[in-house]
Amino acid sequence: MPYNFGRHVVVIPVFNQLHYTTLCVESLLNQNVRAEEILIIDNASCDETPLWLAKHPDLKHLRNSVNLGCGCAWVQGAVLSQDAEWVVLLNNDVVAGPDAIGALINAAEREKLLVVSPALLEGADDYGFDEFAVGYKQKMSGMIRRGRFHGVCFAVHRSVFEKVGFPDTDRRLGGYEDAEFLFRCRRANIPVGIVGDSVFHHFGSITQKAIAAKTGQKSLGDREYFRNRVGSTWWARKSEKFLMWFTYRKWVNAERLTSGFTLHMVRKEGEWELN
Repeated sequence: MPYNFGRHVVVIPVFNQLHYTTLCVESLLNQNVRAEEILIIDNASCDETPLWLAKHPDLKHLRNSVNLGCGCAWVQGAVLSQDAEWVVLLNNDVVAGPDAIGALINAAEREKLLVVSPALLEGADDYGFDEFAVGYKQKMSGMIRRGRFHGVCFAVHRSVFEKVGFPDTDRRLGGYEDAEFLFRCRRANIPVGIVGDSVFHHFGSITQKAIAAKTGQKSLGDREYFRNRVGSTWWARKSEKFLMWFTYRKWVNAERLTSGFTLHMVRKEGEWELN
């Protein structure tokens, strides 16, 4: 049965890793997201996640009897929240910055974006994210990278699903579900972007790494299969890579000169790598 939501719903697929799920949910609740605006899709977790969810009836959740993958969980969340104008698809290994969800959607509406991602700080939180994020947001608000979004967090306006469909549920895509969805959005001229008004700390694909370690797979997705699905030829990939190198250099240089930061920063050995 569909759930009733207001302006937005935050959909969080989970598979084990309860420690990160609790950090994520607590950070959202501390940043103006109400419990009734969160929908957790449990992909057959075998740790304490089901027990934890049972103890938090204020959090809407659905449990799958088997792991259906991230793409399917995204679609389940979108279908179960038909009243929500915005569907925010969020990894569970993140911590939300100041008013992260509200600021993200406000920026999307201001910039006329229909799919939007926040700025991302990745790696170990050895720098004090909560305090750092306040100053970071002040410097980065208003900055934007058009034409891209990332799979760690992206908010989708309901109209996008009506135009290009839902994210793909094909398990062979593995970690390429967001790339496939981006391809369809760009082909349909859907305005997408990454904004500095909202920021998350991302610990770094914790669930995917855990699955890979357990199964021995180097990649959860079939890259060649993904390329064939979207019709990506060798020449098209080379051309895209060449053009994006210049585009990213332009973004990085402009952001760094303006603020000293960028919309994507990776923490390595106590220092920031600007991407």
